[in-house]
Amino acid sequence: MDQQYRDKVPAISVVVPCFNEEESLTVLVDRVSTVCHDIASGDYEIVLVNDGSRDSTWAVIAELTEKFPQVVGVNLARNYGHQIALSAGLHICQGETVMVMDADLQDPPELLSALLAKMDEGYDVVYGQRVKRAGETMFKRASAKLFYRLFDQMVDVSVPSDTGDFRIMSRRVVDHLNAMPERYRFVRGMVSWIGFRQVALPYERDARFAGESHYPLRKMISFALDAITSFSTLPLRMAAHLGLVAGLLGMLMLGWVLISYAMGDTLTGWASIASIILILGSIQLLMLGIFGEYLGRMYLESKRRPLFIVQEVRAKPTLSTDRNHTRQTPVKIKRAMHG
Repeated sequence: MDQQYRDKVPAISVVVPCFNEEESLTVLVDRVSTVCHDIASGDYEIVLVNDGSRDSTWAVIAELTEKFPQVVGVNLARNYGHQIALSAGLHICQGETVMVMDADLQDPPELLSALLAKMDEGYDVVYGQRVKRAGETMFKRASAKLFYRLFDQMVDVSVPSDTGDFRIMSRRVVDHLNAMPERYRFVRGMVSWIGFRQVALPYERDARFAGESHYPLRKMISFALDAITSFSTLPLRMAAHLGLVAGLLGMLMLGWVLISYAMGDTLTGWASIASIILILGSIQLLMLGIFGEYLGRMYLESKRRPLFIVQEVRAKPTLSTDRNHTRQTPVKIKRAMHG
């Protein structure tokens, strides 16, 4: 998105993807506005991205853009998923420092001052690392821990455990992130891949302010699959290794059959042979499925369709078409001191 919605670049942008979050948005904007006003006076923006919500989320966002001049409402043409909605907000936001958080208020916006204080130590990315996860089931905590352990073993990019998308990033990190065109996005992995100095800020994650989680098991599995296939070809290598092992076992079995025949033994047990054939066939289908998954993703990437389509943008401030001149004077942000 090249269009400008501010007459000058704000010091801070807060990007919030929203899906069926009508109950929490007003409280969210109140809390974020209070925090940002204390840190940067009025020099901030809150980018709320409606990801095809089925409730009145967009109506609430539209009202908030009228009430708060710092709020920018972005209405996507349909539901693209959390990571695409987040990417849309990162394309549209204009701040020199960008904070990303979810709309459910599990990640407290009041940590912004602590994140900024950490960034002052020379970091380009400061991400929140959960030391406590209130309101989450034991299954979700265990599955998250298992995912990060598997991901860390399978890819060369290091994504710290117990982290999400809650973080602040410098403008240069956001610009590099926006230049990455892939369709299947695992944003926290992409940020780690970009590099620059990054550090964790431990915090206790709150329970959801309202509503229910929008990540059922099906979406969690799909998210994990996107993350692994976006950063690793290990499943392909594992398929090749599995095929090699199956081939060796087949050769050993053939040798055993020939030796038994030469010794005059009568071969019986067609049920066991059929079972072995079934197992080998299942392995072949599994490998074919893995190859197909990667091939299908390559096919969809080759179409080069837009990552997202914006139906409407609502913002009160004036337009400006020259993005470069607005960055000539750096904006100072008041940092809160943390002992």
